[in-house]
Amino acid sequence: MRFLKRALFPALMPLLVLLLSACTEIRERVSDRDVGSEGARLYALHCSACHGDFGLGGVGVPLALPDFLDSISNRYIEVTIRTGRPGRVMPPFPRLSDEEVRAIVEYIRSFTHGREPEFPPEPVVGDPKRGERLYAGFCAKCHGASGEGGKGTGLSFSRPRDLSILAPALNNPGYLAAASDQMIKHTLMEGRRGTPMRSFLAKGLSERDIDDLVSYIRSFQHRTPADVAMLQRPVKAVLARRSPYSYERTLERVRRSIAAKGLGILREEFLGEGIVEPGTENARQRVIYFVDLVMLSDGLALDPRMGLFLPCRITVVEQDGVVKLMAANPQQYAALFNNSALNEFGRMLFRTYLSIFEEATLRHEKARCCS
Repeated sequence: MRFLKRALFPALMPLLVLLLSACTEIRERVSDRDVGSEGARLYALHCSACHGDFGLGGVGVPLALPDFLDSISNRYIEVTIRTGRPGRVMPPFPRLSDEEVRAIVEYIRSFTHGREPEFPPEPVVGDPKRGERLYAGFCAKCHGASGEGGKGTGLSFSRPRDLSILAPALNNPGYLAAASDQMIKHTLMEGRRGTPMRSFLAKGLSERDIDDLVSYIRSFQHRTPADVAMLQRPVKAVLARRSPYSYERTLERVRRSIAAKGLGILREEFLGEGIVEPGTENARQRVIYFVDLVMLSDGLALDPRMGLFLPCRITVVEQDGVVKLMAANPQQYAALFNNSALNEFGRMLFRTYLSIFEEATLRHEKARCCS
């Protein structure tokens, strides 16, 4: 271990110096008045967990990059806060007042010189068909063939940490609502230092080419991604099914069904365990925890917040002589966390729960579902 420290420390030292220098530079830009402002308080409460205390980034994009702030309007930030990015990790904040949103925007602006760039109000007119061909050649490698964005960018928490930012989803309804044509054009023409996004003029494209690209990107607005549509579909929060068997036999049938699927039962506990006084738990309310290690690993890689629902759990209760099986509906996970990467994972877990419910309650006549 001591050898590893001696070997790694010199190699990591330049990176640490750069990070400390960047943090110091950002902190120096933010005045004492800003640090104690309402915007700073709101930013710390709602934004810093993902974007960093001083906008240096983390799960979210680094907001303090000068080229980023120089290429977006205040309206872009405001609409992004309001609408988020449907299907991505960035949630909407509809309950913030207009004054609170403006305070956050002002604080974010203080990361640099604080001035808002000006863009012409006119829409960009180009040929989207030609833009589609240019997009395939110059944009699809980073932003995805259909504008779905780089893998892991805002979609999960597992993006590579060796890059400050990956290509965002251009087909996202939230992005298209926030970004004006002229803002997109400016980004394509100028690029953004500190990110992989280079100037398309430097790549040899003309302004007409860029206009065509902007027109094609804007055409995404008329095509809602299928995974976002799935995310927005309302579902019941709880799965529930009545059992025709006694409480004890239902528990045993649930255990057998779980084992038959190759899943391991981790533990069982009373529903009120840890909540009510020991010894006073309701003995007719029991939670069975079960999991497959690959399932657990995949779910947490998609979104660490899945730790709230993994390992899987089924609750068996008896009330007024009626035995029920209950579980949180896995199909709500994507909408709950605003993460469309969980759509397929949620569907897989839903099928697993449904199969266990059916096998545990199956008689000659089908057991009746309940809500």
